[in-house]
Amino acid sequence: MPDRFDVVVLGEVLVEFHAHTPVRAADTVRLSFSGDALNAAAAAAAAGARTALLTVVGDDELGEALIGRVTELGVHTGLIRRSARPNGAYLLTSDLDGGREFIYWRTASAASTLSAARIESARDVLSRAGALVAGGIAGAISASARAAVCAAAELVHDSGGEVVYDPNFRRRLTTAREARELLAEVLPSATLITPSCPGDTEALLGTDDPAEAVRRCRELGARRVLVTAGTRPVWMADDTREETVPVPANPAAVDATGAGDVLTGTVAARLALGDELDRAVRIGVAAASLSVSGLGGTGHVPALSDSVALASRSVESQRSDVDTIR
Repeated sequence: MPDRFDVVVLGEVLVEFHAHTPVRAADTVRLSFSGDALNAAAAAAAAGARTALLTVVGDDELGEALIGRVTELGVHTGLIRRSARPNGAYLLTSDLDGGREFIYWRTASAASTLSAARIESARDVLSRAGALVAGGIAGAISASARAAVCAAAELVHDSGGEVVYDPNFRRRLTTAREARELLAEVLPSATLITPSCPGDTEALLGTDDPAEAVRRCRELGARRVLVTAGTRPVWMADDTREETVPVPANPAAVDATGAGDVLTGTVAARLALGDELDRAVRIGVAAASLSVSGLGGTGHVPALSDSVALASRSVESQRSDVDTIR
């Protein structure tokens, strides 16, 4: 295991069963692995960062396959622990109109055993990490996992690392009040938060307007903010600027699952590697756009060179548009 990781991603990895028809008609499924933590970790590794996943997985055949997939994605597995509990899982179903439905099984899962004690056991690694990625899903799967998120954020922040927090509000996991309380607890340690609009912002900030969401995040004390809004521009703000970053169109779009996680993981990686926020965000937005060309959260993890090239073309296109207007 390396002496130092650029990015450590804390959270839950899920077994994914994907049916291409509504559940009542499904007779075959595709086995894969997903979840916000895995998606973000894969993106961070693809963006050039030495990346580790800090989680707990089942001590069974699915756990073995899961760890194998993590390794394939270029993510280090030295911080993964095994448990006799089952892996969390979900069934993803889709219809011909593009609708999707998620059915989850995660009660008492292996990842729900994440705890502050587990963070303490990884103190040496976390204290040297360039960045931590954590989110509201991990903070909602159990009380001990919530404590792990808060403890890890505080440790990495106090050690001088970047702390990137994605609220990822899920109504089936937690309440808006609990998610707001967790956000407030993590904010003092977070260097960047990445809420989605309206999914996170309506519940946690009381608005479906990205610009207003940025303002409210800043009022709560967020130092840097990215607000995503699907294919609409990403709002970016810090102490010196507030601007929008267009999302490049992807004519080969297949599945948007995990695009926000790809953005978060890529931005965390580029910040940890020394990029300024503007460059990190533009590369992250490009990576997220490219990622929707594959099925599932890690169906297509774009290479850094492709993301950088698309980001550069997007910037040139913006300049051309401005020149045309002038």
